[in-house]
Amino acid sequence: MSARTLLIELGTEELPPTSLKTLAIALHDYVVTALDNTRIEHGDTRWLAAPRRLALVIESLSPEQPESTSEKLGPAVTAAFKADGAPTPAAEGFARGCGVSVDQLERVQTDKGERLAFRQTVSGQATEVLLGDILTQALAALPIAKRMRWGASRTEFVRPAHWLVMLYGEQVVDAEVLGLQAGRQTRGHRIHGEQRIDLPNADAYQSTLKDRGWVIADYAQRRALVEKQVNAQAATVNGHAVIDTDLLDEVTSLVEWPCALMGRFEERFLAVPSEALISSMKQHQKYFHLVDDNGGLMPYFITVANIESRDPAQVVAGNERVIRPRLADAAFFFAQDKQSTLTDARERLKAIVFQTELGTVWDKTERIAALAAKIAPQIGADASLCRRAGELCKSDLVSEMVLEFDDLQGTMGYHYALNDGENADVAAAMHEQYLPRHAGDQLPNSPVGIAVALADRIDTLTGIFGIGQPPTGSRDPFALRRAALGVLRICVEKQLTLDLRDVVSQAATAFSGLPKADSVVDDVCNYTIERFRSWFADDGIPVECFMAVQSRGITDPLDFARRIAAVNAFTAEPAAAALAAANKRVANILSKQAAGLALGDINSELLTEAAERTLAEAVMAMPAQLEAVLADSDYNRALSLLAGLREPVDAFFEQVLVMADDEAVRNNRFALLNSLRSLFLNVADISLLAVN
Repeated sequence: MSARTLLIELGTEELPPTSLKTLAIALHDYVVTALDNTRIEHGDTRWLAAPRRLALVIESLSPEQPESTSEKLGPAVTAAFKADGAPTPAAEGFARGCGVSVDQLERVQTDKGERLAFRQTVSGQATEVLLGDILTQALAALPIAKRMRWGASRTEFVRPAHWLVMLYGEQVVDAEVLGLQAGRQTRGHRIHGEQRIDLPNADAYQSTLKDRGWVIADYAQRRALVEKQVNAQAATVNGHAVIDTDLLDEVTSLVEWPCALMGRFEERFLAVPSEALISSMKQHQKYFHLVDDNGGLMPYFITVANIESRDPAQVVAGNERVIRPRLADAAFFFAQDKQSTLTDARERLKAIVFQTELGTVWDKTERIAALAAKIAPQIGADASLCRRAGELCKSDLVSEMVLEFDDLQGTMGYHYALNDGENADVAAAMHEQYLPRHAGDQLPNSPVGIAVALADRIDTLTGIFGIGQPPTGSRDPFALRRAALGVLRICVEKQLTLDLRDVVSQAATAFSGLPKADSVVDDVCNYTIERFRSWFADDGIPVECFMAVQSRGITDPLDFARRIAAVNAFTAEPAAAALAAANKRVANILSKQAAGLALGDINSELLTEAAERTLAEAVMAMPAQLEAVLADSDYNRALSLLAGLREPVDAFFEQVLVMADDEAVRNNRFALLNSLRSLFLNVADISLLAVN
């Protein structure tokens, strides 16, 4: 039997739109991996997904597993036969267990000598026999947060499953999954398509479903069509559709047969901050908004229907009726909020608990304000503005607008601060305090915004670690990982010289009675710096480079990053391997042979060998050369200078016996090695590098 295409389609009630793509990819990956693990050959594979179906197509799937040879080892030949060549009971027992006679066994050479062995050829199983179990296991392994049951069945899945197609070429695979017997019948669009469609074969799946079912099963094709239609609609009013990737994915997951339509809302709503209008359109209605050439919001929206209406104007009118009260609510909330100031609203924060042991949100703003003012002079910000921004930074949390649209926190604070006549930098900080919100997000730009963003995160880290609730592998309710990474990104990318130990120490003084007060500074600094490990690993920098710098206890993120970059560049130097090995050797000698000794300065009079005099001269001359480059944090230059020590270091270890009989000479050589090691420790502990 020749290889054929396999189609698997599971039909369900409408699947969660935010999970559809993830589920389809996971199903595809599990099935393909299972086929690979069972050694079933196949060609190209692809996943397909629509609101009511998960599907995958595997081309040129082999009809069976290839034959395999199994080998079972028995006793050693020396123990398997007597002197006269007759088999021993051990040999006979092994043969009997294999179902053969002793003369049918083979002899094979192993690491433990020659042994008896039984080899047999095992025929591969038919692919169709394996598919049911593979699919069952794949569906059970899908990343589903909460499964549900339906009807009288105890079967569970993310949504009720109604049909199952499994076609191998033209042939239906005999399998039962989720209580469904596999067949060849799929279902079309609820409105436009045929409700029962018999598929002739696996290869005809997409074309048949599209032509007779009005369903575009290919997710990527459907997504591209949505984007094309939305842009085309925007062009009719000389606008530009703002197509958010997540929204595009969600809309694609909601429609089987996309049809983009454009509606309009009253221009009076444009007096409301555009972010509020956009949030309402995106969150509640899944609409795409339009902007003009200058980036200003236009009074239009684009919706993507799941039907091709005979009277699209009616569909548009219906959507306009739906969006109007949403926008009217936003306009009302905005007007209501402006009747009081952020200062007034701040008083209401006293009734909102931030964390039981850490007080209210009002208490937190007090701490943020004080810490931001202390950070201010270190980053060139105005301390009074930083304090004011810290005091007001959470006031918009109690506004009507943010209570309705929680994604607008900070954004509405910015608009309300301007409305209150606050300083422009204070207003900007209302929004910038939350940046970066996620990996790759923009950073705060104004000095005041940077100070408040840092103070907010460091206050949270200090408080939560201070009460002994650090994040675990599965729980991070206060998003401390994101907070720590945000601190690192701001410091590194904004080129800020800021010692975390000092700032965290200042933050800790604002709390009273922290259970972990004695260790909180170390805990927060270590946790935050540890985030660099995965950061630099993602950049392809070996973990040894991170460890070499981490060992120096550096708590200035920018300085840490500069050292990492220099050490990573150093590993490519010709001298790196030899110097790393020499430093490792020096570290071992000092820790084992010179432990407990008070090593002072090098005594030139005790330098008896030419090689040690040469090294000592180079080592004693190096501090003067390093002073200026280290003052400028030019670690690349520092390591380049230190690389020049390779030859005298190599000569020293080749020609000088460190463990001299004379104790004074020996201790002087320890002092020389200690001075050598100290030079490199100005940058990092390169003895930890694994350089070939």
